[in-house]
Amino acid sequence: MDLSAINPVLLIASLMVAATPIMLAGIGELVVERAGVLNLGVEGMMITGAICGFAIAVNTGSPGLGFLAAAGGGALLSLLFAALTQFALANQVASGLALTLFGLGLSSLLGQGYVGIKPPASDRLDIPVLSDLPVVGRILFGHDLMVYFGIALVAAVWAFLKYTRAGLILRAVGESHDAAHALGYKVKRIRVMAIMFGGACAGLGGAYISLIRVPQWTEGMTAGAGWIALALVVFASWKPWRVLLGAYLFGGVTVLQLNLQAAGLAIPVEYLSMSPYLITILVLVIMSADKSRAPASLGRIFHASQ
Repeated sequence: MDLSAINPVLLIASLMVAATPIMLAGIGELVVERAGVLNLGVEGMMITGAICGFAIAVNTGSPGLGFLAAAGGGALLSLLFAALTQFALANQVASGLALTLFGLGLSSLLGQGYVGIKPPASDRLDIPVLSDLPVVGRILFGHDLMVYFGIALVAAVWAFLKYTRAGLILRAVGESHDAAHALGYKVKRIRVMAIMFGGACAGLGGAYISLIRVPQWTEGMTAGAGWIALALVVFASWKPWRVLLGAYLFGGVTVLQLNLQAAGLAIPVEYLSMSPYLITILVLVIMSADKSRAPASLGRIFHASQ
């Protein structure tokens, strides 16, 4: 094995790219769960966003429009989940699983004509002077816009939940929807808006995979990223900055195992490929000892009429 073939600067820069799709999906799901809703359909919304963004980007030549379409596609699909759980009062777990299966099937159907096509390239946001700095410049200032957007979104969600009245109301709905309803807050409306935000973020995460990280369309290309995003929320104890940390941890392990394969590590490739998921499970087991708890109303059905 030749470890000298692994460039630590490129390794760190690559982990930021690998972390971005699950970070986007994870921060969206965190908002959904802080509102007291458990949406297991993240994988379905991500893969739907991946094909919507890919198709629009290819047909318009604009990655920006592709990302907007991906956010819209994810949000639109999340409305189906919202209708089932908030108005038809269906079980949230079953509805989320159904949403994932529906999204996987829908994306397979929509993507039949896009296999083997390359999307338009997304430009890197090379910041003058800063991007030319040794080591730091390549790691921090030579990425595409969505990498910085993801970090900014985490910061915005943290500030929203911690410092705004709307964030306080959303957290109150997640802790006790009955008390929030008694105070006059529109619980269903708040939850539907949170679900749509989560769907839009998942769609953006999926589009990042198909447009930037793996610039092509392949059926099932999210490959479990939505489930990792769900696990990240638990790892984060429902705190935004921990989602960022968990995404970078998973992204780092993913990139490291690819580099170890390239360096010729004498371990079967299958074991290296499963390592990011095994480490995610291990971290979740360790974090289960954390005294931080989930929102009290998470997964509970709100029956009061609006």
